[in-house]
Amino acid sequence: MRADVARLQAEHASESDQPGPPPWRDDASGVVGYLHWLMDRDRKSTGLKSLQGKIWEEGYRTGDLRGEVYPDVPAAMERWSRRGVDMAIFSSGSVQAQRSLFENTTAGDLAPFIRAYFDTTTGPKSSPESYARIAAALERSPSEILFISDVAAELDAARTAGMQTALCVRNPGSAPSTGAHSVIHTFDRLFDG
Repeated sequence: MRADVARLQAEHASESDQPGPPPWRDDASGVVGYLHWLMDRDRKSTGLKSLQGKIWEEGYRTGDLRGEVYPDVPAAMERWSRRGVDMAIFSSGSVQAQRSLFENTTAGDLAPFIRAYFDTTTGPKSSPESYARIAAALERSPSEILFISDVAAELDAARTAGMQTALCVRNPGSAPSTGAHSVIHTFDRLFDG
């Protein structure tokens, strides 16, 4: 936790938003105030996400939390695994939080299906360089990777890095297609052809 707090203090020092964050205080109340400020702005802060992952891990361990996945996800992951499709996750949530979620879903432990996890330590999700790093870590050409997201800016960055992309729209009509990315609504027939 000390490393997370040190990271948060460094992030705080580099803030330039107007209005800025609350003044930094090196005590629990001061750190919590800054954490709330980050959450209110939906910031993808590495320090925040790391602390959240530690808190969530405790909740998963005690059974107070269970990870939610769409109903088609477990069957799709099992099917893809049988076909030799490698799966990886790139999330703004920490690697620890991702692992905890997939180990503790309402559908059971899905973590064995996932080859690798990536978080904001890889880089911003809107940066093509982050996707190039992921491809290198997976030892794959970017063109061999299909990146699926519900955020067009992430898909744009992945495509710029050379990846194939698909916009996942779970609720038709909720997110318009930009036309730049193929659109899927379910994982039911993905990789079936």
